[in-house]
Amino acid sequence: GFFQSYAVEVDVKDASNATCLYAEWMMRFLIKYETNSSDYKNTTLHLSSSVTHNGSVCGNDTQAALLAVQFGEGHSWSINFTKTNETYQGDFITFTYNTNDTAVFPDAKRKGPITIVVKDIMHPVQLNNVFVCHNTDFVEAENVTQIFWNVTVQAFVQNGTISKKESRCRADTPTSAPTVPPTVANVTTASTTTLSPAPTTAPKPVENPDTGNYSLKSGNKTCFLATVGLQLNVSRDKPLLININPKTTSADGTCGNTTATLKLNDGNSTLISF
Repeated sequence: GFFQSYAVEVDVKDASNATCLYAEWMMRFLIKYETNSSDYKNTTLHLSSSVTHNGSVCGNDTQAALLAVQFGEGHSWSINFTKTNETYQGDFITFTYNTNDTAVFPDAKRKGPITIVVKDIMHPVQLNNVFVCHNTDFVEAENVTQIFWNVTVQAFVQNGTISKKESRCRADTPTSAPTVPPTVANVTTASTTTLSPAPTTAPKPVENPDTGNYSLKSGNKTCFLATVGLQLNVSRDKPLLININPKTTSADGTCGNTTATLKLNDGNSTLISF
């Protein structure tokens, strides 16, 4: 269901019809809610194909900019931006979901809109720079996980023109390969005679991951047990292997009558959900 979300593009204009706030991004929401039987269910809320942006505000030196969208059956999301003389950054994210939307929240015990407010994790961005982050980011609070990806945003746009200067998020920045100084193994002599290459050392194999013991409780009873070693194999230009360290990984989640969810957070921007 990851690709069921629609991309959102919002272009906010000022009084002179010049762009003052621009954003394009994708997002979805994982929400845990209580049913009439006092059980808990997990549901996914996607953006619909029809999104409005009523209430969005340009902002200025004394007023925060506001990016606000509304979608589906009474759901809304917004983020405000503040600026200094040199930078701007996201301040607070406000998300409202409406459990009267029975297609998303069947048999919900609590009816009506529910609002959560969380601090944005965006780092300050230089004014006249556009913030870009293609990688997935997560914000968790109050039984809601907000998931964002393919984000492009610029607040306090100058002269109505989106900047060509980009500030990329840390997750998008590739790790630079170490510089290898030349050695006699790969240098050709002036007489075009190549010296014999030095013996190469086989790459050190990645060690097996340590085994972790993870558990969840429902009241005072354990409802979920997992004993597992985890290694992620990420497909890139060069395969990347990541071992999950159980010593720094925390477990969270929920147990229901028919479903259970275990979420592992390694404290280093890796979130795994079973």
